[in-house]
Amino acid sequence: MGEIKKSVNQDTMKRIIKLLKPYWLLVVLSIVCASLVVATTLYAPILIGNAVDLIVAVGDVDFFGVVAILYRLVLVILATALFQWCMNQCNNHITYRVVSEIRTKTFAHIQGLPLSYLDAHSTGDVLNHVITDVDQFSDGLLLGFSQLFTGVVTILGTLIFMLTVNPWITLVVVILTPVSFVVASFVAKTTYQLFQQQSKVRGELTAQIDEMVGNQKVVQAFNHEGASIEEFEKVNATLQDVGHRAIFFSSITNPATRFVNSLVYAAVGVAGAYAVIRGMMSVGQLSAFLSYASQYTKPFNEISGVITELQNAFACASEVFRLLDEAEVYDRENAKDKLDESDGTVEISHLSFSYDKSRTLLTDVNISVKPGQRVAIVGPTGCGKSTLINLLMRFYDVDEGEILVDGVETRDITRHALRERFGMVLQETWLQAGTIRENIAYGKADATEEEIIEAAKLAHAHSFIRRLPQGYDTVLSENGGNLSQGQKQLLCIARVMLKLPPVLILDEATSSIDTRTEIRIQKAFNELMHGRTSFVVAHRLSTIRESDIILVMKDGNIIEQGNHEELMAQGGFYKNLYMSAM
Repeated sequence: MGEIKKSVNQDTMKRIIKLLKPYWLLVVLSIVCASLVVATTLYAPILIGNAVDLIVAVGDVDFFGVVAILYRLVLVILATALFQWCMNQCNNHITYRVVSEIRTKTFAHIQGLPLSYLDAHSTGDVLNHVITDVDQFSDGLLLGFSQLFTGVVTILGTLIFMLTVNPWITLVVVILTPVSFVVASFVAKTTYQLFQQQSKVRGELTAQIDEMVGNQKVVQAFNHEGASIEEFEKVNATLQDVGHRAIFFSSITNPATRFVNSLVYAAVGVAGAYAVIRGMMSVGQLSAFLSYASQYTKPFNEISGVITELQNAFACASEVFRLLDEAEVYDRENAKDKLDESDGTVEISHLSFSYDKSRTLLTDVNISVKPGQRVAIVGPTGCGKSTLINLLMRFYDVDEGEILVDGVETRDITRHALRERFGMVLQETWLQAGTIRENIAYGKADATEEEIIEAAKLAHAHSFIRRLPQGYDTVLSENGGNLSQGQKQLLCIARVMLKLPPVLILDEATSSIDTRTEIRIQKAFNELMHGRTSFVVAHRLSTIRESDIILVMKDGNIIEQGNHEELMAQGGFYKNLYMSAM
């Protein structure tokens, strides 16, 4: 297990370094600036020590020498501030460019993930990776650049300066140094696992909040508030426990390293005082040495704190990289990106598919649909109706068999080209935050105002849109929350009316519309479906009597096939289903 974790850490580190490669010039400049900051910072104690030596003798103070040193000290301080500013500019540029690249890449990657992944992972968990984990990685990376480089260079530079002043006292400092490394190593190993666990639990909490807030109406309608709060408190308590343990171990760092720092400072003070008494060094040198001892130990505090943050950042980065490593759905290399004029022929041959490979769903499905035919799919809940639609649209790929559209196997067509041929209206509506005009034209961005209005009229949505305060410029909230369910469905229907695709898929498209409007919509659909191949998934069997083919599904199989009269004459499952619905 330890070897696996070590391998994961190394892989994460390699990928972070790869992300930094395009900015290597800025990284080098940042290191140079950090070195200059340290050099000027360490030069200041020498100047102060020299000034101290000019005023220690009784009645013998060299004011001119002190003033000259003060001028140099001011210049050193200004130079330190300038180099510090340059270093911060470089660090900020590197960090935010890298984070922007990761977030853009992650969002683009999500667009290409198969629906099987998105179905298996909550929206909140995915959002946590894109937003929170990337933010945590950003904070850790910025700290790493801002403090880690400076800290390391400060330690090395201070050692060199101390060695030039007094090697023996420097040896005392170096002997006590490993204690800080032991503390930092202990904290680093312990906190990484805890911060990784914290990231996962935080994802669960984000997912739950997203689900509960997004479906607040349903929660309140079913009096589920108490249970929701109880579930939230349970996950929140877990996050609190993991967070407390992570913070506890990370907070050990500062007091422990401060204790070590005090030991070093005290040791230097005692050894330095003895050296001054014996005439081995001046008071000014002791002053500089004490300053160096403080500066030498201070980075250990910062570095240990940075290591804790970096462990958190690496844990979050590993989660983001894990998401990026999920296999995208790719089209075949020679897949057609454009189809000729479509006549709407659809052939399904020996199709088999299941979401869970241990349980079959669709087995040996065979369907032949001629151009312009209207196909109705009926059957009890869970029989595979919506799954068949998912396979037609290539939201999922078949396990066995094939689906041909206009004589071309769907896997030999790019997903974009295939879905251009289909228009869908589902029972579950989807609207984006934006104007009504933008929502109707979502599938046809270049649509004119006249085309949008005509599509709305065909969907019988024009009248209610005109009554809205800004008409077609009315801004909808996310998922059209300020419209009724029926109005939202009319806009989805208008979207299809505008697109006029060769093949239609209607999954209980009028389920949320009143009877009077439904009659009008059905007439509009009849006109729209004329000459177009149509697949209609319906729970109300009265709406599919005019279909050319009715596919009766049960337990993942098509058990009956024919028109309404033929199936009624057979007196089988369809007739029982139809009569029970009357």
